Amino acid sequence: YVKGLSNVVVNDEATINKVMEKGLKHRTTGATLMNEGSSRSHSIFTVVLEMNRKDEGGKDHFTMGKLNLVDLAGSERQSKTGASGDRLKEGCKINLSLSALGNVISALVDGKGKHIPYRDSKLTRLLQDSLGGNTKTLMM
Repeated sequence: YVKGLSNVVVNDEATINKVMEKGLKHRTTGATLMNEGSSRSHSIFTVVLEMNRKDEGGKDHFTMGKLNLVDLAGSERQSKTGASGDRLKEGCKINLSLSALGNVISALVDGKGKHIPYRDSKLTRLLQDSLGGNTKTLMM
């Protein structure tokens, strides 16, 4: 369960842009010693493209693709950010989820273990298809 997670059906680029703008408004930012507008949360926009077409014989051909647009909050050192109170708690949660992501990637690369710890964080659970599924993934 992810609080505030929503699915929206869209049919055009303008509606996609409105939904993404709405999502970005919910993104938490806050000031730290290192960054005045520090990102205090991860952001994931999942775009599922579906197409149904009929061939000359009237047979349906359904195609689906999934694109995850992910913006991760950066890891933090409390001593450098000067974070305290809520900012410190946010930083700890950010670091935990990034650590879980690193653990999943390490387990996938290692290939020795049978267990991949996707369920260790909401982030890795949401990105499970992109990390270990039948997809191509690019991280920038």
